[in-house]
Amino acid sequence: MSLQSLALIENWPVPTAAAGVVRADGTVLGTHGPADHRFPLASVTKPLAAYAALVAYEEGAVELDEPAGPPGATVRHLLAHTSGLAFDEHRTMSAPGERRLYSNAGFEQLGDHIAKATDIPFAEYLRQAVLEPLGMTSTSLEGSPAKDGVSTVADLLRFAAELQAPRLLDPRTLAEAMTVQYPGTKGVLPGYGHQNPNDWGLGFEIRGAKSPHWSGSSSSPRTFGHFGQSGTFLWADPDARVAAVALADRAFGPWAIEAWPVLTDAVLTEVRG
Repeated sequence: MSLQSLALIENWPVPTAAAGVVRADGTVLGTHGPADHRFPLASVTKPLAAYAALVAYEEGAVELDEPAGPPGATVRHLLAHTSGLAFDEHRTMSAPGERRLYSNAGFEQLGDHIAKATDIPFAEYLRQAVLEPLGMTSTSLEGSPAKDGVSTVADLLRFAAELQAPRLLDPRTLAEAMTVQYPGTKGVLPGYGHQNPNDWGLGFEIRGAKSPHWSGSSSSPRTFGHFGQSGTFLWADPDARVAAVALADRAFGPWAIEAWPVLTDAVLTEVRG
């Protein structure tokens, strides 16, 4: 089966784009564009890094509520963007748990914490814990765990299937990751302004009632995932029982704000139809 809706990426004002949709059982419903082309992921790196952190938790290398990052913060705070760290600087802006301050620095400190706990460089730990077991041979972390992943649609569809039916994690751990952490916390969703509340799980943004949003108007509130400033997104919609990936090589901007929800709604309409 191929999804006609994915052809919408041909209208995107980008040099190269690829997209795909997958069910929980790993059935790829369709791809469009070069599925094996390697794209910089920007912040779509974070869900991969978060997944590695959850594997480290299940292996007993770290606890979610052990100290990590700035004083008073924990692994959970870092994963949920509530550590109080600034966006791109390793300085504290607020007390842990008070505000949803989206933070690259937080994910960098998370990577350092796990590397120290496991005695394995974080990029290598990610490869061993997540990428290799899922067969994501074209994916690598080439710097910051917050933003320096490189991958393909084909690889990310493997990860998107895992997010719907986990093999590497206990389903209860994944359910926790998709549950709102520190409910009622407000903050800015990059590119989309102030959101109250600004719901996040453990490394995954949760759609909730956010408006505006990069997913579709028909996306369920339980939809979770991430987008990246390099023109990339990954979402899974538990109610629709599908996940989608779209990668492009043009920086996020007004084109994406306009194009992404249209694609998502078209995909959901076709899948449900």
